[in-house]
Amino acid sequence: MWVVVFLFLFGACGGTTEEGGASKEGGGVSGKLVLTGSSTVAPLAGEIGRRFEERHPGVRVDVQTGGSSRGIADVRSGVAGIGMVSRWLKPEESDLEAYTIAMDGVCLIVHRDNPVARLTGEQVIGLYRGKIVDWKEVGGKPGPVTVVNKAEGRATLEVFLGHFGLKSEEIEADIIIGDNQQGIKTVSGNPGAIGYVSIGAADFEARRGAPLRLLPLDGVEATVENVASGRFPMSRPLNLVTVGKVPALAKKFIDFARSKEVHDLVRKQTYVPYEGNGEK
Repeated sequence: MWVVVFLFLFGACGGTTEEGGASKEGGGVSGKLVLTGSSTVAPLAGEIGRRFEERHPGVRVDVQTGGSSRGIADVRSGVAGIGMVSRWLKPEESDLEAYTIAMDGVCLIVHRDNPVARLTGEQVIGLYRGKIVDWKEVGGKPGPVTVVNKAEGRATLEVFLGHFGLKSEEIEADIIIGDNQQGIKTVSGNPGAIGYVSIGAADFEARRGAPLRLLPLDGVEATVENVASGRFPMSRPLNLVTVGKVPALAKKFIDFARSKEVHDLVRKQTYVPYEGNGEK
């Protein structure tokens, strides 16, 4: 039986970017900027937004989650000035412009008390297809496997499916979650669970004491350093996306989010700072 734990946050959308008169203190920009989308990007965008507001007192930055698909839909419809997307853009999304602000990876996580230290790709596929239902089948202690999967519309799900060559309809999940924090809390509270989340989010919470283990993938440890070097096989960009002509306020925010002025915030979130090698 599936248990749905799906969080979809709607704030007061307030529509698109609004720009007012020039602000002497704020460097010539003022108004409200709405960002919606990826729950992986949102915490970082929120921190960047707060620093941006400090630099530009006449600006308010509103960050809302709901998944990468929401970010794309909202920016296309004009509900948001900027969308947040935690994956590469697809060919059918050529109307969008993507601006990478950081790099991240997607890793499998299990409870710290689970003795399974690594899984083969075949074993992961077996677990998620419901062919492997007991941890003893992959060298663990006897006990049922709780498969935690991401909800549709989440970029992390797309990255995971693409890497393992799976289709959504093949997944036999016990629990469906929305954002990374839900996945981390679910696995932290269930020694028999397995899930997949952002490396940055998992590493950040593990350092703060969450009872998690990040599993290696294809023999490569799930670390920020391996994401930075390009070695980790399930890596992806964290993007801000726009459509059409970019208003001055949105452009100024994007430039700031891609600058060295926020590298400390990126590292604090355990992501890899943008160094000019991603999308536009």
